[in-house]
Amino acid sequence: MAVASKNIPAPDLVAIRRALISVSDKTGLLEFARALSGVGVELVSTGGTARAIAEAGIAVRDVSELTGFPEIMDGRVKTLHPSVHGALLGIRDDAEHAEAMHAHGIEPIDLLVVNLYPFEEVRQSGADYSSIVENIDIGGPAMVRASAKNHAYVATIVDPADYAAVLNALEMNSGSLSLELRKKLAAKAFSRTAAYDAAISGWFAEALEIEAPTWRAFGGKLESVMRYGENPHQTAGFYVTSDQRPGVATATQLQGKQLSYNNINDTDAAFELVGEFDPARAAAVAIIKHANPCGVAEGDTLKAAYEKALACDPVSAFGGIVAVNRLLDAEAAEEIVKIFTEVIIAPEASEEAQAIIAAKKNLRLLVTGGLPDSRAPGLAVKSVAGGLLVQGRDNAVVDGLDLKVVTKRAPSAQEMADLKFAFRVAKHVKSNAIVYAKDLATVGIGAGQMSRVDSSRIAARKALDAAEAAGLAEPLTRGSVVASDAFFPFADGLMSAIEAGATAVIQPGGSMRDDEVIAAADEHGIAMVFTGTRHFRH
Repeated sequence: MAVASKNIPAPDLVAIRRALISVSDKTGLLEFARALSGVGVELVSTGGTARAIAEAGIAVRDVSELTGFPEIMDGRVKTLHPSVHGALLGIRDDAEHAEAMHAHGIEPIDLLVVNLYPFEEVRQSGADYSSIVENIDIGGPAMVRASAKNHAYVATIVDPADYAAVLNALEMNSGSLSLELRKKLAAKAFSRTAAYDAAISGWFAEALEIEAPTWRAFGGKLESVMRYGENPHQTAGFYVTSDQRPGVATATQLQGKQLSYNNINDTDAAFELVGEFDPARAAAVAIIKHANPCGVAEGDTLKAAYEKALACDPVSAFGGIVAVNRLLDAEAAEEIVKIFTEVIIAPEASEEAQAIIAAKKNLRLLVTGGLPDSRAPGLAVKSVAGGLLVQGRDNAVVDGLDLKVVTKRAPSAQEMADLKFAFRVAKHVKSNAIVYAKDLATVGIGAGQMSRVDSSRIAARKALDAAEAAGLAEPLTRGSVVASDAFFPFADGLMSAIEAGATAVIQPGGSMRDDEVIAAADEHGIAMVFTGTRHFRH
């Protein structure tokens, strides 16, 4: 049942006389506590926070003095008490509230400083179930929500980054905080508890293997405000979660200007693709433009792989994103900087490579410390009008699939290596996707077309353009293999690939007309492999 509002106007300025401080992250704590005490604010605190403040020689009252009740149950119960929550929730200008506070000896708290148990960090550390549960904060979120609700009279701090702004406001307003600031702090407080609860509920769903929880919540912390989104008229921000999957969100940017919305989107696509390639087997490079690969290759060295990837579509590569699966060395860096590139992302970069890239002041260089695990489970989320589509990450990899040769002719060893390579790439190309490959390099990519035949033709045309630019007599699709992200519904898509010069095909299979497609392949002496797994990407 909803509670009717009493319509009592909130005061603009509220004097801060008493603060309750209970923090897990003690960054800047002592400086902040000392500054509050210095302007006459009485400090109340709990457990380890109270000890830290007292040991620094700053006057502080233990919360048990307010409650008249000791901390019990290993600290699980210490602030869940009317003397705390009444002090936070009481409407000072309401006669009934004021009378109740007076009758029960409840002293008002004007400032709450709380940051929560490090649930996200403990979860990511690989701790056991019971340890993770113990790091679910109860009293902290309860106090935060109480004080934020009563922002008409109470200010709430949940982030040490706000200490300086609050101290400055206290100085500017002679020991008081404005309603505008209290509102902003309250909004941030509710955002924090929402993200915290989202992390907890997400962990429970994962730990208990609940594929479709009745309620889904997602939360993240603002990493940076973008200049704009996909287009200049769109606002955007970059939020990061506690997930430590190596990639653009966890990378260290060594140089270059701020990443844009499109940079981040494309860099993520590039690094997820290159993560498909085992660095112990070969060096690999992916060049991405508008979230689609325009060239991917393996090689003995990163330089060799980059040159092969660039040859696939040198025109589209201009202004693209480059991802590598090994330490970026000077030889590869020298080659990459020869054309305009927006971002390079790598697990590591040598000092020589960093120095080469430093000469291009606007070129961003990101290092991640590792590669994403292409087999790892996870969630992918997409917004639609009025809702969210949530699905498991596409973590199927070609090396784990049951490949089946369905034609009279089996692929040669080289064809099979190229087929697996092409199917790895096709997984990261927008549907409908067609990928031609030869000698472990893409030679033609067709992406995002409404017709699979059109994707095949576009890929062949791009290969022809690249051949002409390189002065070759014929496109590299002659003698190549081809991968399709989904089955060929008719033989016409296959025929287009055959016309381009493909000698072997890899596709999921599963069409009602598989027999027709297989027959067409046999008629032209083409080897065909079914994977049984589709890789739609929209």
